[in-house]
Amino acid sequence: MSGFNKVVQSYDEAMAGLTDNMTIIAGGFGLCGIPENLIAQIKKSGVKGLTIVSNNCGVDGFGLGILLEDRQIKKMVSSYVGENALFEKQLLAGELEVELTPQGTLAEKMRAGGAGIPAFYTATGYGTPVGEGKEVREFNGRNYILEESITGDFAIVKAWKADRYGNLVFRHTAQNFNPMAATAGKITVVEVEEIVEPGELDPAQIHTPGIYVDRVIKGTFEKRIEQRTVRSA
Repeated sequence: MSGFNKVVQSYDEAMAGLTDNMTIIAGGFGLCGIPENLIAQIKKSGVKGLTIVSNNCGVDGFGLGILLEDRQIKKMVSSYVGENALFEKQLLAGELEVELTPQGTLAEKMRAGGAGIPAFYTATGYGTPVGEGKEVREFNGRNYILEESITGDFAIVKAWKADRYGNLVFRHTAQNFNPMAATAGKITVVEVEEIVEPGELDPAQIHTPGIYVDRVIKGTFEKRIEQRTVRSA
């Protein structure tokens, strides 16, 4: 890699420096916009004791769910965990720690972490188990709880297009958590469908500036559908 060129040629290089007990922030929502090949590389590496911050944990046999197979995940910070039987089994057996976080709060934890904001107040979760033990303040007659932001040792992200400088464009709903996750990693790794030359992306269309991105790799993707619903004729 030279100058501002952030493109790497292998997944080993993309995830270089990954070790046991790290915190990884992963973009995606369900199976939409997940960095599936970076997840596969984490599985291949064999690292253990990971804390994974992501909206959910994939499904059995795909996405982040594959990291449960060899018990590589120690803790999940998620808003939804209902699509994975192995996840349920490990949770009920006490083998997996889970921190359930309201979805909007989780997104803001990532965004705030990337912006250098250590904590923020939100009304979401006040008066529920989510708010237990957290500082409460009243603003304009309403109670709010203090939530700490999140940063990770790595952030893994899926984008549609990138240039060699790491500027990113996401496609439709595959934006989901990816732009927030991209800002919150000490090392942010992005896999993309297409890499273009600098200047080919319209600056007004860039969702994440390259200053947040450390490594870019071009991948091929399966793009599974999590749940297919059809109507009979």
